[in-house]
Amino acid sequence: MNNPSRVISFVNAAHFIDHYSMLIFAAAVIVMGPALGMAYSELLPYATPGFVAFGAGSLLTGWLGDRWSRRHMMVIFFAGIGASMIAVGFAESPLQLGAALLSIGLFASIYHPVGTAMIVSYADRLGREMGLNGVWGNLGVASSALATGAIGQYLGWRFAFIIPGIVTIAIGVAFALSVLHEDRTGTRQAAAQVRVAKQDMWRVIVALLIVVIAISTTFNAVTVALPKLFSERLADLTRSPALLGVIAACVYVFGAMTQYTIGKLLDRHSLKAVALPLSFMLAPFLYLAATLSNWPLILVSIGIVMGAFGQVTVNDAMIGKYT
Repeated sequence: MNNPSRVISFVNAAHFIDHYSMLIFAAAVIVMGPALGMAYSELLPYATPGFVAFGAGSLLTGWLGDRWSRRHMMVIFFAGIGASMIAVGFAESPLQLGAALLSIGLFASIYHPVGTAMIVSYADRLGREMGLNGVWGNLGVASSALATGAIGQYLGWRFAFIIPGIVTIAIGVAFALSVLHEDRTGTRQAAAQVRVAKQDMWRVIVALLIVVIAISTTFNAVTVALPKLFSERLADLTRSPALLGVIAACVYVFGAMTQYTIGKLLDRHSLKAVALPLSFMLAPFLYLAATLSNWPLILVSIGIVMGAFGQVTVNDAMIGKYT
């Protein structure tokens, strides 16, 4: 029988890697352009297929996790996403770059349906574990901007992909050796608290779809655009890729703290009471961010990531409780 805390620790590490890997390109593309002789606007579209695969692939990977093995799917996640990051580092043409980024998105799609289900099945306190898991994911976002900026500036953009790829594969080996396949059917689950009548389930599904699509779009737009936005709007403060990465990382840390706080609130209050305030705070901050620059932009960006990342934790808890 697997140790729940060990399993959750590996799942948290996977969440870190999941978001880290998806956002390396968003930070590295700033230094990749001059190296490859391509403009930012020419390079960025190569990330699109990966983000599409990240979302669409979840349908298949979640099904495989339920029907086959969540543990085996996570082994594939670690090995596949690690190898894909290394492949980006060795890409020599735009076609190879696009294919490798697509591969990252495809393997990254494994985490959320499979990893969230593992958290649900092993957690004693769902809100707390979801909050901590969200912190790890957000630290992946923050670290991606920080590490990619530093590695890209001092070692080159290729190593910004190769180094985390090697580390990811090593973690995958440790996971494969430490965690066994285990059928958790019939075990007490922290999420098994909500029962919905069959005739009302369509309302839950529609609500989940609307909320998840809205916040996922905002989340991806913010995390992809923020490094470039800072490079343009913080020009009066700095032009150093490494320092811009530090600033972006510091902004994302506020999101991590918010996710932990939201997780604790979910254990004490209803989903509705926590979700509604978060839903109303994003729009005004996004409106202000469209025109601000320098320190005001940084402050508004903190508000954006707090709202967006906090809502992600709520969404994960909703899915865990109602599915």
